Amino acid sequence: MKAEPTPLATGIPTEVPLPEAPLVRVIAQVRFPPILSIRKEDSVADFQEELRASYPHLQRNEVRNIDIRPGQDPSVSEAVIWRLADRQEPATWRVSLGVDFVALEAWKYSSRQDFLNRLRRVLASVEACFQPAEALRVGLRYIDRLEGEAMDRIGDLIQGNFLGILQPGIGQFEPLREATVHSMTQVQLQAAEGMIQGRWGNMPPNATYDPETLQPTGKPSWVLDLDMFSPQASPFRSEELAAMTGTFAERIYSVFRMMVTDQFLKFYGGTP
Repeated sequence: MKAEPTPLATGIPTEVPLPEAPLVRVIAQVRFPPILSIRKEDSVADFQEELRASYPHLQRNEVRNIDIRPGQDPSVSEAVIWRLADRQEPATWRVSLGVDFVALEAWKYSSRQDFLNRLRRVLASVEACFQPAEALRVGLRYIDRLEGEAMDRIGDLIQGNFLGILQPGIGQFEPLREATVHSMTQVQLQAAEGMIQGRWGNMPPNATYDPETLQPTGKPSWVLDLDMFSPQASPFRSEELAAMTGTFAERIYSVFRMMVTDQFLKFYGGTP
């Protein structure tokens, strides 16, 4: 008997482009064993030159990490992160390089293929300039935010099973739905290629659960945050890592399509 398609294993749906998609951030990250020379300007020069045509603005950021463990004094460590952006603030694309990771971020996402092509080039540059021994973790994250009219139509745009108390028409619980200002669901899903950390729900104005990634907004919003990753180590081969990220993108899209309705696709300019 043929197995039924499932968003976590099989049955990738055909992508429906959304010209007005509520996507606010896409992040791909690959972690590798520390390469201390990345702290030095001279060591990063070739990497910058590889990508400078697309990301001409370079910044050197120094960050402090504080590790607090029970029964121990806090441990403070300093790190250098190089940021290469397509323009001055606000950037629409940015590459971040640290001693143990590289990331590509998009604030204006045109297509999955464009993102993967850019990621492939970034990973190839890391491979050529630094030859990391292996990839320790590969991750891909998509964050959507619904605001304004979409909040008024949330029951039409998102499948009811994922709305919980926010689902319209819940009878005696309607006063609780109308009084809810913050409700967040968090799950971890086992998919065929790795794990998906999912988080979704409504947020009040000027609130965020991740200040580094999701900027607060002045309006009430409903957020869908899907983060897929594999902590299994593999050789650092740029083509294979880009292909793995492409598979993650398809899997995340399968879960996304299970959660949204055809009205969602139409509302944001798609043709189901």
